[in-house]
Amino acid sequence: MSQLALPLKLADHAIFESFHAAGNETTVAALERLAVARGGGAWIWGAGGTGKTHLLQAVCASAGDSAMYLPLGELRGADPALVDGLEERALICIDDVDRVAGDRSWEQALFRLYNALAERGRALLVASTASPRESGFLLADLDSRLKQLPVFRLSVLDDADRADALRLRARHRGLDLPRETASYLLKRSRRDMKSLYALLDTLDSAALSQQRRLTVPFVRGVLEAGS
Repeated sequence: MSQLALPLKLADHAIFESFHAAGNETTVAALERLAVARGGGAWIWGAGGTGKTHLLQAVCASAGDSAMYLPLGELRGADPALVDGLEERALICIDDVDRVAGDRSWEQALFRLYNALAERGRALLVASTASPRESGFLLADLDSRLKQLPVFRLSVLDDADRADALRLRARHRGLDLPRETASYLLKRSRRDMKSLYALLDTLDSAALSQQRRLTVPFVRGVLEAGS
């Protein structure tokens, strides 16, 4: 089996219970089944900040040691041979698969992995910012096989659901984020979820060090201090 000596630790928050599934309930349900069945696979895609990485890591967290998470956005400069032997795992979750489209060495490695997993009845889950037909793979055999995977598109959250997603993440961190504070954050910061979650990290640290609650006045002070 390939020895993958890379920092691929899953984020502690990336579990199904902390993912706000509004508008994406069908996708989340399918991935929860995949984590248990560990056969078949799926292609999930959507804009940045829609939760692709969170969901792939949640699948791995649910499946346990039989699963492997590969962030190709971080690994593109690595030797593609690192995926050789990973078919011994029951489930492989490949993030940012479109980042290696056009790289023939990586495409050939993924083609071998796909076939090896299929032969063993094991599962492949991939995530991309594009649909399969827009992914840009040059190796026709790989392209055709990836297009056979069930496809799920992640919807962008509206403002109300962004606020609910923030509050859910806060609860899983042991924080009380009042609804009015969440609404204030949406009006005073970038609205993509990656930025909002990063801001929540900052507020969590500030609240812990100052022993304060996440009220609007406190949050306003933190934002003004950092501007």
